[in-house]
Amino acid sequence: MVPAGATIVRRRDLRALLVIPGALWLLAFAVAPLAILFAMSFWTSSIFGTTTDLTLDNYRVIADDPIYFQVLLQTLRIAVTVTLLSLLVGYPMAYFLATLKGPKRGVFLVLLFLPFWSSYVVRTFVWLPMLGRTGLVNAVLLQLGVISQPLDWLLYNEGATHVGLVYVYTLFMTLPIYLSLDRMDRSLIDAAADLGAGPFRTFFRVTFPLSMPGVLSGSVMVFLLACGAYVTPQLLGGTSGMMFGNVIAPQYTVTNNWALGAALSVVLVIVVFLCLVIVGRRVRLNDIFIGG
Repeated sequence: MVPAGATIVRRRDLRALLVIPGALWLLAFAVAPLAILFAMSFWTSSIFGTTTDLTLDNYRVIADDPIYFQVLLQTLRIAVTVTLLSLLVGYPMAYFLATLKGPKRGVFLVLLFLPFWSSYVVRTFVWLPMLGRTGLVNAVLLQLGVISQPLDWLLYNEGATHVGLVYVYTLFMTLPIYLSLDRMDRSLIDAAADLGAGPFRTFFRVTFPLSMPGVLSGSVMVFLLACGAYVTPQLLGGTSGMMFGNVIAPQYTVTNNWALGAALSVVLVIVVFLCLVIVGRRVRLNDIFIGG
C-alpha cells in the first residue's frame, strides 16, 4: 500500500506542476513587460535614440509640468463617471436578461454581443457620422424642428468621450452583473414578497445586495479599461476630451521619447494600483474577482 503521506505529497507536486504554465505565462507577459517599462522610465532619450544611462529627468519633467497632473485627474474623473454611467445602463440590461428563460435569453445574449463582433476602432468610428454636424442626431433634431441649425458641440469634447467609452465598455459591466443575478436564489425574492416587501423594497434590500459581487467586478473592469483608453478619446474627444493615454502615445509615435513615455506609463500604473488598494481596503478582493 502507498502511505497516505506519500499520496498527499504527490498531489501537492501535481498541483505545483499545474501552476507552473500559468506562472510562466504571467511572468512572460505581465511581470516582465512591467519590469522593462519600469527600467526604461529611468533611461535617457535623445534625438539619437534611447540609451540605458540612468536618470531621474523623466520624472522631473512630469513633476514640473502641471499639464500631466491635470490630464491624469481628468482621466480618473472620466473613468469614474464612465463606470457609474455604465452601471446605470448595464444593470437594467443585466436584470432583463436574468428574467428571461429558454431561447429568448440566448437570442438577447447574442444581440448583446453582436456589436462586439466588429473591431473596437470601427465601433468608435460609428459615432462620427452619428454625432457629426451632418450626422444622424443633427438630422433627426432638424427634421423634428427641435433645432434650427446643426449642433457643433456633439463631437470633439469630453461628453463625446463619455458616450463612446460607455458604449464600448457597457458589456464588461453587464455580464458580471447578469451572472450574479442569474445565480441568485429566487426563493429569497418570493420570501421578501411574502413578508410584505414591495418591488422597490425587495430590489434595494434583496436583489441589489446579492448582485454586489457582479457590480464590483464590472465596476473594476470598466474603471481599469477606461483609465487606459486611447482610441475613443483620440477619435471623439478632441483637446478637451483628452485622456492620459493620449499623452503617453505621442512619446512613442511622434517625439520618439520612449523613456518619458515609460515614466508616464509607470505613473498611470501606480495611480490606478493605488486606487485599487483603496477600494480593496473597503471591499474584499474575493468579492471583486471571484464573486463572493
